[in-house]
Amino acid sequence: MKTLFKKYLNTFKGLSQEIWWLALITLINRAGTMVIPFLSLYLKEDLSFSVSDVGWVMSAFGLGSVAGSWLGGKLTDTLGYYKVMVRSLLLTGFLFIALQFLHTFVSICIGIFVVMLVADSFRPAMFVALNAYSKPENKIRSLTLIRLAINLGFSAGPAIGGLIITGLSYDGLFWVDGITCILATIVMVNVLHPKKAKVLDDVKNENPVSAYSDKAFLVFLVAMTLFGIVFLQYFSTITIYYKDVHFLSELEIGILLGLNGFLIFIFEMPLIKWLENTKYTKLGLMFYGIVLTGLSLFILNLTNWSGVLVIGMLLMTFGEMVAFPFSNAFAVERAKKGNQGEYMALYSISFSIAHIFGHNAGLQMTAHLGFDNTWFIITGIAAICALILFGLNKNLKTQKSIKIWKTKKIS
Repeated sequence: MKTLFKKYLNTFKGLSQEIWWLALITLINRAGTMVIPFLSLYLKEDLSFSVSDVGWVMSAFGLGSVAGSWLGGKLTDTLGYYKVMVRSLLLTGFLFIALQFLHTFVSICIGIFVVMLVADSFRPAMFVALNAYSKPENKIRSLTLIRLAINLGFSAGPAIGGLIITGLSYDGLFWVDGITCILATIVMVNVLHPKKAKVLDDVKNENPVSAYSDKAFLVFLVAMTLFGIVFLQYFSTITIYYKDVHFLSELEIGILLGLNGFLIFIFEMPLIKWLENTKYTKLGLMFYGIVLTGLSLFILNLTNWSGVLVIGMLLMTFGEMVAFPFSNAFAVERAKKGNQGEYMALYSISFSIAHIFGHNAGLQMTAHLGFDNTWFIITGIAAICALILFGLNKNLKTQKSIKIWKTKKIS
């Protein structure tokens, strides 16, 4: 047991101090995003919105995310990642607090759009900061540590969120969300000043390649959008499914969602370190992760036993653990060819587009087709995503082989 624990700790060795500070800031920030998994329930239960209206609000959420990711990328390339991160975190805190005072359909749509516009401008800046503060050989593990912070926050967040709803009502979530964003800003300003930080991996390119001309990257983004549509069902449709079909309480839903973050905190870093040393490519590993995520929804139709919810959460969790770190690493690797902000903005936008269509499509399908048909359709989307990644991986392997052959021939 002692040896196993020591090996677990060794997976964290070699990461820079700045990466640990980024992880702490992300943990504080994400622990406060407990309102997001409960947003569809809040709109349906507390504000009495119809499922269809909830779907359109979630589309406004996605549109704000797209605009924020694009704006964040532009501002990162012009102002720098630090200024974008600080301003985004601080403004998001105040906007989350203000959001609870909106109650009409139109005002909620506008409010959600503005919150996500500001909040998601943080993401491209954070990815560029991570790339700058991480040694090249530690890139994937640095990304994984940030994800650990995100998921540790998410594991505590929903569980605490369920308690807050039970004790203080939904309004308490918005206060906690806002305050934690402000706290994250205070921590960042005090511990991660850019003048004190030592950039470990300067990847500025004097002749940058436009991300829009990188065909392989664009195909990858299509796959990531489809994967986002599948994955995001766990942040809107699935919570209503848990409540309406399996009659779980908000506290039980929070604990089940918290299981996801807890398992990632325990297993992801050792799993990623092991997978890094296998023969599989990043895209190849993402293929398996997406297959597992699709299966997590497919099995919900196989039985009415509530225990299947735990099995589904386990499949999704391990699928997420494999797919996300290597998709992040693939995007960061491609970003070295051009403007990092532009590449990482497009990577963030792929998930933001998923927010536009994923939540709304899932909720509209459940309202008109029922949950069983919805899970079959979403599983089909996961299968299409997996096939795209399989083809892209094969194509890039072929291109690499041809390039090596031509180099050998010239020499």
